[in-house]
Order: sequence, then structure tokens, then C-alpha cells
Amino acid sequence: LYAWTLFTMIRTSFYSALLILFTSLALNAAPRLGTDFGMLDSPIPVKKDGKVEVVEAFWYGCGHCYSFEPTIERWSAGLSDDVVFSKLPVTWGPFHQTHAKLFYTIEALGLGEAGHRAVFTAIHKEGNNLGSDSAIISFLQKLGATKEDIVRQMNSFFVRQKTKRAIELTRQLKVTSVPMMFVDGKYRVEAQRSNDYMLEIVDHLVGLQKEES
Repeated sequence: LYAWTLFTMIRTSFYSALLILFTSLALNAAPRLGTDFGMLDSPIPVKKDGKVEVVEAFWYGCGHCYSFEPTIERWSAGLSDDVVFSKLPVTWGPFHQTHAKLFYTIEALGLGEAGHRAVFTAIHKEGNNLGSDSAIISFLQKLGATKEDIVRQMNSFFVRQKTKRAIELTRQLKVTSVPMMFVDGKYRVEAQRSNDYMLEIVDHLVGLQKEES
């Protein structure tokens, strides 16, 4: 009986060790095409200037994008000089396009990351969906911009062109969900089991592209 019990314990320990080993190997395996990331059917041309371009497609109203924001802020702050990161506000419909215009108006006013964080907070914590020009103007005034500057920038050539380009890119990149990330107009990374793992995949793809950029 003792020998059988000992054998059972050894066998159980052996299988447990194998399970831990295989789980560890799976977690540490390199990201795989078709499983962890995809390739665009029609890649977007990018400049061959020695820099890898990374784009995050997002929407202010997306809960996952809101929770992803602190993680991607930390990640982008640590990028090397040969990686260029930018955000693409999705433009699926009129409501999303209003938020895209808000995004570029914040950029034009020089309100930066603090302005973008304030939008996420207003929508997800304060219940202000910022779905109209009047709501946006009132909101941006609270951030210190004057009504005259806000209206001028909202209707500026810069904001109109940026919003138009966002509409084109949302269509060309075939953004169907957010957050979604793109590397050098070639690779697509959708939301993963964790925010950190999503960025690990992006880092892997950036490494692949550095030799080609």
C-alpha cells in the first residue's frame, strides 16, 4: 500500500511538473501570425526613414480603450527614438466622427495628454458623452481654452483634414473593433487576454520591422 501511494504521489508530481512546463512554454512562445496578430491584405505605405510607425485605433467611448489608456501611456513613454507612436480615433459613424473632431481639436489647442485623459474621465466617470459641438465647447472651456479659440480650431483646415484622413484610415485599415494596433501599416493586433500581452505582441512586431523601416 505504501509503495502504491508513493508511486501515485510521484506520478502526480511528474504530471504537474509537465503541466507547469508546457504552460510556461506556451506563455513564453513568440507571438504567432494568425493567432496573436494578423497582416493587412493591403498594407498602408509608410516612409522608409529608419522609424517604425505604431498606431492605436481607439474611441473615447470605448470602455476597454479607457482601461487601456494608463498602460499604453506608460508603454509609449518608454519607446526608443526609432519608434513613432500615434493615435487614430475611429470614425465609424457621425457620433464617432464628432469624437474624432474633439481629439484633433485638443491636439490643435495644445492640450495634449491631459486633455485626452479629461475626455475619458468625462465620458466614463461623469456621464458626459460629449456628443455635440456645444457640449465639446463647454467641456474644453473648463480645460482653460477660450470659446473663440475652440470654435476656430474646431472649424480649422487642420482639424477638418485630420478628421477626413481618420475616416479614410479607419476604412483602409478595416478597423472593426477597438482598441486595435497597427505596426508599420502592415501588421494588425487586436485586443488580447491582457493589455500587457497586447503590447508584448506589438513590441515583437516592432522588432521585426526595425530591419525594414
